[in-house]
Amino acid sequence: MKRGSWRALLWIGLAVLFSLSLWFSASVIAFEFIQMWNLSSHLEVWLSTAVPMGFVLGALVSSYFGLADRYNPRKIFAISALLGAILNALLLLAGHFSIGLLLRILNGVTLAGVYPIAVKMLSQWFPKRRGLAIGILIAALTLGSSLPHVVMMFFSSLNWKVVIIITSVLAGLAAAIVYWVLEDAPGTSNKSSFSFKLIKKVVKNKPVMLANYGYFGHMWELYAMWTWLPAFLAASFISYSPETSYWFIALASFLSIGIAGGIGCVLGGVISDKVGRSNLTIYSMVISATCAVLIGLTYGHFIWLTLILSFIWGMSVISDSAQFSAAVSEVAEVEYVGTALTFQMCIGFLITIFSINLIPLIQRYVGWEWVFALLAIGPILGILSMVKYKQYEFKHVK
Repeated sequence: MKRGSWRALLWIGLAVLFSLSLWFSASVIAFEFIQMWNLSSHLEVWLSTAVPMGFVLGALVSSYFGLADRYNPRKIFAISALLGAILNALLLLAGHFSIGLLLRILNGVTLAGVYPIAVKMLSQWFPKRRGLAIGILIAALTLGSSLPHVVMMFFSSLNWKVVIIITSVLAGLAAAIVYWVLEDAPGTSNKSSFSFKLIKKVVKNKPVMLANYGYFGHMWELYAMWTWLPAFLAASFISYSPETSYWFIALASFLSIGIAGGIGCVLGGVISDKVGRSNLTIYSMVISATCAVLIGLTYGHFIWLTLILSFIWGMSVISDSAQFSAAVSEVAEVEYVGTALTFQMCIGFLITIFSINLIPLIQRYVGWEWVFALLAIGPILGILSMVKYKQYEFKHVK
């Protein structure tokens, strides 16, 4: 471990927490945009899928040109976070849905220069046994993604523009932290030359791709759960008790996604360094797939029962996320680690677009009671891949 690693982790984690608040900044105030832009129900979902669409586009360009391995990752992160803050703030001036949609897509493009780059920087600071470190990083991402729910909880009585302003300021602060406070990891250089062969090397690396397949199954479930669990909780709580207040639903969403997810990430990092990445991912996906099937059965029943299961789901659905990135950063060659991580996330977030859009379509036919069972398909396939990955794990990880 390099000197100053934990201090670097603090600054990187804080920057990720602040900048990832942009992800759901528009989703939590979707009702305001629906009214302002007079949207139909089938257009509403694009407020949630626009960001992963942009993320995929940005990650595809980044991985294709190997940007994370050619340029200083700290500067890429700072520029991306600052641009994200500006684009998010421009939503205040968007007078039409098409403009708002374009801004959200571009916001996703900028976030492709934040999350994968943060993992790359952390892999430089923690050359070995980085499970806990990346677990803490993903905890920051999880809390950041759920941060707009907290803002709404405290400022729901004020103008909706407060959410946009606060998240933009936080992203700008993240850019300042990474650019002026965070240092480059000692002993690292960014002299990798550009080559289209980098992607080919990633695809031909069997253990890297097995970890990727596990990640793809994980991502099928994760963002669809994060996107639609608040809607499920609102419908379930109101069905059980029509007097349920909005602030309580926002609090329940933050607890299930942010707090539970943050705890799950840290615990996952600690456990993975003891039992191995593949074992941790398998355990997590077994639990999350089970929760995906069972959560619907609590619909309209006791609120505490739904909360307990959603909290367990929130912990397990993200507890393995860091380990897929850590696995790739350990089994990929140094020359294309950044490209491999960006490629992994590019395909992973592409998959989220389909699962996010499928949930409301299937919900119309099977109801909230069974729709989340569809998400269990991802972790089941992911488990099969990570079982095969186990034979490579101990050959690469010391």
